[in-house]
Amino acid sequence: MTQSKRADLGKDPQRVSGMFDQVAAGYDRTNTVMTFGNDAFWRAATTRAVAPKRGERILDLAAGTASSSASLAMSGADVVAADFSPGMLAEGKRRHGHLPNLSFVEADAMNLPFADHEFDAVTMSYGLRNVQQPKKALAELLRVTKPGGRLVINEFSTPPGKAFRGLYRFYNAQVLPRVARVAGTNADAYDYLNESIMHWPDQKQLSAWIREAGWTNVAYRNLSFGIVALHRARKPATTQAKAPGSTKTSKPKKA
Repeated sequence: MTQSKRADLGKDPQRVSGMFDQVAAGYDRTNTVMTFGNDAFWRAATTRAVAPKRGERILDLAAGTASSSASLAMSGADVVAADFSPGMLAEGKRRHGHLPNLSFVEADAMNLPFADHEFDAVTMSYGLRNVQQPKKALAELLRVTKPGGRLVINEFSTPPGKAFRGLYRFYNAQVLPRVARVAGTNADAYDYLNESIMHWPDQKQLSAWIREAGWTNVAYRNLSFGIVALHRARKPATTQAKAPGSTKTSKPKKA
């Protein structure tokens, strides 16, 4: 995959899905290496934020190899691992398919194959920025969530500290592809991922998108100095119409 091909992916679902198919087998190993083990800490933080409970139905979108889905399923909740990459799902089934309360569904985030108000909680880790229309995905997540249900988005973000932000960007651009090669993974795919992170909006902008989609109680907190941000929100328990002419919106807050 050349630089021009990476730049021209345009987040086309079929092409991005194919890229993830190629890296599925070594995906988790490479993530652990390139994040210095922080991926486990981020996954644990996401599970705590979702707060799964026995008897709940939870959607883990962009589940990849289902590591996060398996963590959620340990609570006894009924978890659906959904992803648009069949290669990732196949790897997830190989590793975690023995869990009786974990199922796998191939799904497009912009057109989810689920009924309205189906899930008590929905979550998505490191996948929203790879969706062609992320605002549409946020609206779809709202649609399939029960009134009063929970949203947790864990996504790479923008470190607020200028010095650390510069170091982080250097690592992503210069070191990460080399780490991927050493780990035996498609380094070009990780070049693409670096580019997607660079062009992704910061914490406040993503919070605004979540609120725009109709979610309430929107908040975020930074993990690992803002390398990733954990966004949380609720679906309104009842639908309330805005007052005529009302354009007032609240600022995103840190959790």
